[in-house]
Amino acid sequence: MSFLDTKNLSPSLLSSITALIIATANALLSLLLQLEWYIPLIVFGVTFVIIYWLYLYTLQRFIYRKIKLIYKFIYQTKATKKEEFFYNNILPQKSIEDVSKDVQKWATQKKDEIEMLRANEQFRKEFLMNLAHELRTPIFTVQGYVDTLLGGAIDDPEVNKKFLSNTAKSVERLVRLVDDLGEISKLESGRIPIVQESFVIQDLVKDVYEEMSLRAAERNIHLQFKKGTEKGLEVYADKPKIKQVLVNLVENTLKYGNDNGTVTAGCYVVDDKHIYVEVSDDGPGIGEEHLLRIFERFYRADRSRARTIGGTGLGLAIVKHIVEAHGQTVTVRSKVGVGSSFGFTLEKATE
Repeated sequence: MSFLDTKNLSPSLLSSITALIIATANALLSLLLQLEWYIPLIVFGVTFVIIYWLYLYTLQRFIYRKIKLIYKFIYQTKATKKEEFFYNNILPQKSIEDVSKDVQKWATQKKDEIEMLRANEQFRKEFLMNLAHELRTPIFTVQGYVDTLLGGAIDDPEVNKKFLSNTAKSVERLVRLVDDLGEISKLESGRIPIVQESFVIQDLVKDVYEEMSLRAAERNIHLQFKKGTEKGLEVYADKPKIKQVLVNLVENTLKYGNDNGTVTAGCYVVDDKHIYVEVSDDGPGIGEEHLLRIFERFYRADRSRARTIGGTGLGLAIVKHIVEAHGQTVTVRSKVGVGSSFGFTLEKATE
């Protein structure tokens, strides 16, 4: 019966085998009844033809109709009259094994989609939870100061100006948070076009250093270039957006770096098409368990310290989106007690 165990039996062959078995059984039965010699032959022929066509019709009209419904469900398509004729009369009919493979493939795709949806749902929940946390702090701060002022502190000249100043800072933090969320949304949706031009990346780093010099001086942090990388390298990118990337990275090092520390920028030729830019510090560093998630929105490696330092928690997420909008990659290297290095590639300007 190994012949019947094959997985590639066509409906026609299966109908022939079934009809042959039943017709032979009927013919033998007629022979045992000791009828005329030609009667078993007639019974065999008639039975074979009837069973063959009946079985073939049943397979093709019933089973393949069910298969057709499965395909329509899987691929969610509706064929036109011409396509129906093409599928039914021109294309070779798929075997049950082919159908099984297609269904397994579809099931795997749906499983992957479900897992992705679950991951996205988890990400959405974390995002909303983090957003609520980031909004709650400045809102409660503003509410506390306003309630205190309304409760009579507004008439006390020693505290009213201080409370109003602190309220203004909290409102400013809310504004920055909303602005950063809007920036990320625009980057993700592609509504902000990338307008590329050629410029020297070291000159842009110098501009950022100049803007950050007062903040760096407050903590006695030295801003410098890596030795041997001072020579100007031209890149082809969106200059204002890359400046935003550098501002976020340098600002990050000033927030989390050590007092009396150093921030070092290096620019390197990777190959004929790419320049690598890296901003490093000698601060406390980031634990290895945090590195894979450091570019996620609102993710903080040290939440307790982040609350005292401030910020929206979106700076590195914006960095990642801007760099990826250029078709490039951003990386991070860090070791606790040694420091951190954030780098990204840019397209090299053609001469």
